[in-house]
Amino acid sequence: MSLIGKELEDFKVWAFHNQEFKEVKKEDLLGKWSLLFFYPADFTFVCPTELEDLQNHYEQFKECGCEIYAVSCDTHFVHKAWWDHSERIRKIAYPMLGDPTGRLVRSLDVMIEEDGVAERADFIINPQGIIKVYEVLSGNVGRNASELLRRLEACQFAEEHGDEVCPANWKPGEETLKPSLDLVGLL
Repeated sequence: MSLIGKELEDFKVWAFHNQEFKEVKKEDLLGKWSLLFFYPADFTFVCPTELEDLQNHYEQFKECGCEIYAVSCDTHFVHKAWWDHSERIRKIAYPMLGDPTGRLVRSLDVMIEEDGVAERADFIINPQGIIKVYEVLSGNVGRNASELLRRLEACQFAEEHGDEVCPANWKPGEETLKPSLDLVGLL
């Protein structure tokens, strides 16, 4: 069953952000675009490369009015320990959410139950808390922050211009498509 169009469920977790612990709830995501970026675990191999890539694009996400939330089933205490230990992770300026109970991970159906970790998955959420895009990758394949940013920009454009759609490889400023009226319901 697709999660597109599903409203994010209520949640409350602890995060490590700006060298502090703070609570993050669903209502904190409302009113702006959000990227929930799930990864299997702290102190691993592919995950820090992805989180660093996101940090390298963080200003661009913020310019688009989007907050990034990295999420794993580790605790916020483990996030801090990783931040203390790793030069890559120490660069991170966006919130790192801990979901040790797996409630948030399970609500989006990205828990690997036998391992107790999250899938490598990401969700673009609109300001009303609705899932617009998501993907789940094999644990051994890292993601590309530039492509996530492009998808965010396409989602924002499509939401703002409901009668236009973004073709493959679309980037802001490029030509869009206007579907004929008899096909609009199929989008």
